[in-house]
Amino acid sequence: MKKSRILIGFLVALGLIFNFGISQSFAGDTIKVGIVLPLTGKLAKFGEIENKSFLMALEEINGSGGVNGKKIELIIEDTTGKPDVGRSAVEKLITQDKVVMLGGGYSSSVTWATIAVAQQNKIPFLVNTGSADKLTEQGWEYIFRLNPPVSEYPGAFASFLQAKAQDVKTVAILHENSLFGQSGSKKFVKRCEALGLEVVMKEGYEAGAIDFSPLLMKVKSKKTDLVYMISYIMDASLLMRQAKQLNLNPKLFVGGAAGFTLPEFEKNAGKASNFVYSATLWTPSVPYPGAKAYYDNYVAKYNGPTEYHGAEAYSAMYVIADTLKRAKSMGRDDIRNSLAKTNLITSFGPVKFISYGKKINQNKLPTFLVQWIDGKLETVWPEKVATKAFVYPTPKWSKR
Repeated sequence: MKKSRILIGFLVALGLIFNFGISQSFAGDTIKVGIVLPLTGKLAKFGEIENKSFLMALEEINGSGGVNGKKIELIIEDTTGKPDVGRSAVEKLITQDKVVMLGGGYSSSVTWATIAVAQQNKIPFLVNTGSADKLTEQGWEYIFRLNPPVSEYPGAFASFLQAKAQDVKTVAILHENSLFGQSGSKKFVKRCEALGLEVVMKEGYEAGAIDFSPLLMKVKSKKTDLVYMISYIMDASLLMRQAKQLNLNPKLFVGGAAGFTLPEFEKNAGKASNFVYSATLWTPSVPYPGAKAYYDNYVAKYNGPTEYHGAEAYSAMYVIADTLKRAKSMGRDDIRNSLAKTNLITSFGPVKFISYGKKINQNKLPTFLVQWIDGKLETVWPEKVATKAFVYPTPKWSKR
C-alpha cells in the first residue's frame, strides 16, 4: 500500500512537471503565419520589395508586444513565380508548418493556384497583390483581398482622360498573355467603351520576348492616340526602349501598374521611361496615416525606394496582426470570422471587406496616376495628392 502511494505520488509529481513544461512551452510559442512570394525568378524584384516590407512590419509588431503577448513567426515560401510551386508551398505551410493563416500572393496566376488550396483546407488567406477579378468572385469564404482588382486600376486614369485629355480618341492595348494581362486588358476594353474611346488594337504577347518591334510597328501603323500596356518589369522596359527606337509617338504611353512603377523600370528603360504614365494603387503622398512614414522608414532601413507593392505587404502584415489579436482563438474559423470583421486604417488605406457585384471579401480603394518625369516617379492625379504637374501630351522623342 505504501509503495502504491509512493508510486502514485511520483506519477502525480511527474505529471505536474510534464504539464508545467508543456505550459511553459506554449507560453513561449509563436503564432505561425505563412507568406508566399516570388523570391527568385522573373518576378523576384516584386517579391523582394514585398518580403522586406513584411519583415519590417513584423519587426515593428513584435517589438510592440506582438499579438496578445505572443510573437508572430512568419514562414515565407518562395513560389518562384510558378503556379505549381506556389501550390506546393501552400500545402507545405498548411500540413507541415501548421500555420494559422496565409498571406502574400503575387501574380494572379500563382495566387489563383494558391488560394484554391487554402479554400479547400478552409484556412484564411489574405491576398495583398494578386489582382485578377476572379480571385474574389468564386464565393470562397476563406479568401480575402486587400488590394483593388485589376478592373479598378485605371480608375484615376479614366478621370484624368475625361478632365485633361479629351482629345484622346483611339487606343491600342498591349498585354502579356497571363491571367493578370488577359483579365486587365478585357476590363480596360470595357472601360474604353464606357469612355467612348475606340480600341483599334488589342494584342497579347508572350512574356520574356526579346523583340517587340513587329508588335510596335503594328501599333505605329494605327496612328493611335494612346498606348496602354499591361506588363511586368522586363517587358515594360523593353517595350519602351524599342518604342523609342521605332519613333513611336502617341499622345500617351500608359502602363497598367505592375512593371511600370518599380524603380528598375526607369533604370532599365533609361530615357525611354521619361513622361510614361502608369496607374498605381498607392504613392507616398496619399492622405493615409503612416503612408509617408512607411516610405521614409523603408528607405532608411533598406537604402532604396519602395512603391505600392511594398505598401500592400506592409499593411497586410498589420491586418494579419489585427485579425489575430481580435480572434476568439487560433482556430481557422475564429480567425476567418475575425478577418471578415476587419475595420482598420493602414498605410495603404482603409481596410474593410465588403461584397459588391460578383465579389466577396474584397477591400475597395481609390487608385492614382503617376508619371515618370526626369527620372522620378511623380504623382500627377488626382491633383489634390499630386507631387508635380503632369506633362501632356507626351513630347516626341526628339524633344525629350
